[in-house]
Amino acid sequence: MEPGLLVLTFIGLLLALTVHEASHAWAAFRLGDPTAKMQGRLSLNPLVHIDPIGTVLLPLVAFSLGAPIIGWAKPVPVDTRYLRHARRDFMWIALAGPASNLVLAVLASLMLRAVPLLPGSTSGVQLAEPLAIFAFTFLRLNILLAVFNMIPVPPLDGSNVVAAWLPPQLAERWDQVRPYGIFILYGLMFTGMLRVIIGPPSQFLARLLLL
Repeated sequence: MEPGLLVLTFIGLLLALTVHEASHAWAAFRLGDPTAKMQGRLSLNPLVHIDPIGTVLLPLVAFSLGAPIIGWAKPVPVDTRYLRHARRDFMWIALAGPASNLVLAVLASLMLRAVPLLPGSTSGVQLAEPLAIFAFTFLRLNILLAVFNMIPVPPLDGSNVVAAWLPPQLAERWDQVRPYGIFILYGLMFTGMLRVIIGPPSQFLARLLLL
């Protein structure tokens, strides 16, 4: 990947992860839990959401392996005691993150459609091509993040969605996998299984939005 494209990809990833986590915080606040808001997580400031592993290390490892560049930010704290229907509401909070990435992907597709209507340059500065590259990269990133985060492995959102549907005793056992989730994800990446899992649904959504 060229340095310029790598920088654009990281900027897009940081923006996508920031909106993702802010959406979790917003959903939690709307459902009655003020914890994230009190900790300053109901914000679009990337600095409050960065996770050293998920936001920096994992994307770098993915880049070095030629795997899809994905990641996560610092998890938003949720205190289920504030939620009226704890299991159901926690599921909606979990879904808010991937849903926000799909919304961003739709906005990126609209940006791509608008690029041909823009002037090629202004005062000698090229506009259309960099915007098109960023929009396309941002679209793919957000689709990858939405699909990746729905994998049912902790600490990803898909794991919390699965736990909401399991009987309480099974949900407790499911949660015991959480300390090993990061190792499972790295295993999927190093074996190439991550690409197999997220590739087909990501390609389908990308084709749908690029029609």
